[in-house]
Amino acid sequence: MVGAMTATHTKRGLLERLSEGPVICAEGYLFELERRGYLQAGTFVPEVVLEHPEALAQVHRELMRAGSDVIEAFTYYGHREKLRLIGKEDALEPLNLGALELAHSVAAEADGEPPLVAGNICNTNVWHPNDEAAARTVRAMFEEQVGWAVEGGADYVIAETFYHCEEARVALDVIKQSGLPSVVTLALPASGTFVDGYSAGDAAAVLAEDGADVVGLNCFRGPVTTMEAVREMRARVSTHVAALPVPYRTTEEFPTFFTFVEREEAPARIPNGRPFPVALDPFLCDRYEMAGFARAAVDADVRYVGVCCGGGPHHVRAMAEALGRTPPASAYSPDMSKHFAFGTDPSLDEHTRGLASTL
Repeated sequence: MVGAMTATHTKRGLLERLSEGPVICAEGYLFELERRGYLQAGTFVPEVVLEHPEALAQVHRELMRAGSDVIEAFTYYGHREKLRLIGKEDALEPLNLGALELAHSVAAEADGEPPLVAGNICNTNVWHPNDEAAARTVRAMFEEQVGWAVEGGADYVIAETFYHCEEARVALDVIKQSGLPSVVTLALPASGTFVDGYSAGDAAAVLAEDGADVVGLNCFRGPVTTMEAVREMRARVSTHVAALPVPYRTTEEFPTFFTFVEREEAPARIPNGRPFPVALDPFLCDRYEMAGFARAAVDADVRYVGVCCGGGPHHVRAMAEALGRTPPASAYSPDMSKHFAFGTDPSLDEHTRGLASTL
C-alpha cells in the first residue's frame, strides 16, 4: 500500500495541525503545468501524471520547498468524465494511483515532518439539479476516486471547485463514508450565489452540518472578491474555514477570472477577446498581494489558506513568510542590498550606484 511508504518522521494529521495554527495548501497544478508545456489548456486533463511524472514531481517539490504543508495528488479532473472526453477511460485507475504514489514519494523527501498528502475530487461538469440519474453517475465517479485515495494512503481528501452546492454535498458524503477527513471548497460564480441558489454562508452552513471538517472557497475569484464571501462563511460556521483564491486581481466589476476582457488598446489579439485561461498575465497578483491575503485570512480566523490556478512557488513562499515561517526556499528570498544599482552595500561601485535614477 502506497501510504506505508511515507517517511518515518512523526506526522500530525490535518485536524491536529489546524488546531495548532494555519495550514498552507498550494494548488494551481493545471495552470503551472500548462505554462511549462505538459498539459493542454481547455481539456485540462492531468495526463502529465502518466506521461511526464518527473515534471509533476518537480512542481510538487517546488511548492513543498516554498512552504506548502500539503502535497495534493494531482487527480483534479482525473475523473471518468474527463478521461471519457479524450478517449482514455482505461487510464483512470493508473492515473489516480500514480498521482498518489508520486505525491507520497515527494513528501518523503522533506526534512523533518513530511507534508500531508491529500486525495482530490472535483466538479464533474455533468451534475444536473433534481436529476437522480445524474446524481448516481456523479456519486459513482466520486466513489471510484475516493476509493483510490484510500488505497493510495491519502491523509485526507479535498473536494473542490463546486459551483453546485448539492454536488459538493454528494462528494462530502462519499468522503465521510471512507473515514478520511474532508476539506470541501466551492467556487463562487460571478452572480454571487451558487448555481443551485445557495449563498456562500448558506452553503457553508449546510456542508458543516453534513459533517465537513473544513469548508470554504477555492478558484474562480481572486483575493479581493474571495474575502467577503469567506468572511460570510466564517460567520456562519464553527468548523474550520478555507480560502484558496486564484492570484488574479478580480474586482466588483470583474468578480471572477472568467469575466476579464481584453484591453481595448489591443483588440482581437486574443481569441474571442477572453483572457481566460492563457492570457491572464496582465491581471496577475504579485507575491506581496498574496502575502497580504494570507495574513488577512488568518487574522479573520481562516486557518486553511492557499492559492489556486495561476499560483506559483513565489506566491506560496511569500504567503508562508507572511505567516512567520522560513521554508527552505526562503534561502533565496529577495535581498536587494547587493544589487549593482539599487543596493546599499558600501562595497558597491559608487559610480554605478549613481546611475540608478537613469536606469
